[in-house]
Amino acid sequence: MYFADRMNRLGTEKAFEVGMEVDNLRRQGKDIISFGAGEPDFNSPEHVKAAGTEAINNNDTHYTVSSGTLEFRQSVADHIAETRGAKIDPEEVIATPGAKSIICYSVASCVNPGDEVIYPNPGYPIYPSMINFFGATAVPLPLLEEMEFRFSIDDLKSRITGKTRMLIINSPQNPTGSKLTKQDLEEIAELAVKHDLWVLSDEIYGRINYDAKPGVVESIFAEPGMRERTIILDGHSKIYAMTGWRLGYAVICNKELMEHFTRLVINFNACVSGFTLKAGQAALTGSQKSSENMVNEFRARRDLIVDGLNSIPGVKCHRPHGAFYVFPNVTECCRMRGFKDALDLQKYLLYEGGIAVLARIFFGEKNAEEKQEYIRLSYATSRELITQGLKRMKHALEDEEKIRNWLKSTSTPGS
Repeated sequence: MYFADRMNRLGTEKAFEVGMEVDNLRRQGKDIISFGAGEPDFNSPEHVKAAGTEAINNNDTHYTVSSGTLEFRQSVADHIAETRGAKIDPEEVIATPGAKSIICYSVASCVNPGDEVIYPNPGYPIYPSMINFFGATAVPLPLLEEMEFRFSIDDLKSRITGKTRMLIINSPQNPTGSKLTKQDLEEIAELAVKHDLWVLSDEIYGRINYDAKPGVVESIFAEPGMRERTIILDGHSKIYAMTGWRLGYAVICNKELMEHFTRLVINFNACVSGFTLKAGQAALTGSQKSSENMVNEFRARRDLIVDGLNSIPGVKCHRPHGAFYVFPNVTECCRMRGFKDALDLQKYLLYEGGIAVLARIFFGEKNAEEKQEYIRLSYATSRELITQGLKRMKHALEDEEKIRNWLKSTSTPGS
């Protein structure tokens, strides 16, 4: 059978593959503590569920306007004014079934085959996947541990060429939990204006920021010259624990680009369901207490997991500024215990320690000069499970006999 060549350029999100492994092991009766999931372990707020249920009962189950109902878009516009300090019109908002599709639409609308797109690495794997899929060149921008996993502005400057069309930024960031500083945003904006670049600003974790005031999002959108060249990617999955509702939105103040986005939504998705939009509107306009409580809990969990990881020999972990991930350096741990790399360590911890983590390579290929090994742990799980999981991890890494036997069995040909 014949298949399109472009499918060979399409990547994936391997975190879901590890999730399937965890499910398989649990079905076999094995007790696994997972630090893999990139979703809050909280339920959607009660008033949000009530709004969605009421909408279904009122038969709001038909097609909606492709860009989203005016009421929903107005609630987003008001939210942007409140959180970013920038006034926009509801016509500059488009609803999408999950925020991930905004990456696709951004690259499809703004980038031609052969153009270059700069993206953070390590980072969300769908960035290079979409860039490559549309025939552009993905240019990784290294995040540096010595800079708390931010990138160097000088390094960014050196990667901009005459073919660069877009820069993707993500703050707070997946998988490291790092965030860009005010100065970073100012200097990035200057470069974007100077080189006439689009900026896709992934702000899905924008309100899970441990240094900002509750409800404030530090966005490049507010910088001079950025209003018409920025695409804000945001949604309800993280801050409102609404992953299954599949509701995202883009803020686009460039009228021509909005027309392109709208046509793509019509072609790919048609629209977002009415009851989902009603629930999303309720999330934005109702009480924010559930979200604030969730962020406070994540902050406490962050401190718990960082302190615990730093107590394990060979593990070194920065204290992240946002999101709900830690990205410890396990280079010395791998060396001490004989693991080839972080992926080797990940497999051992899963099958012998009963702990699921994600190796660094799940977030992009290593940068050219990158020699260190990392794993990502999500602390979107209870404090009790974090404590138990860290205890398991420490015991598994102290069991030298188990490690020797596992390494011997996995190195046997055909194993």
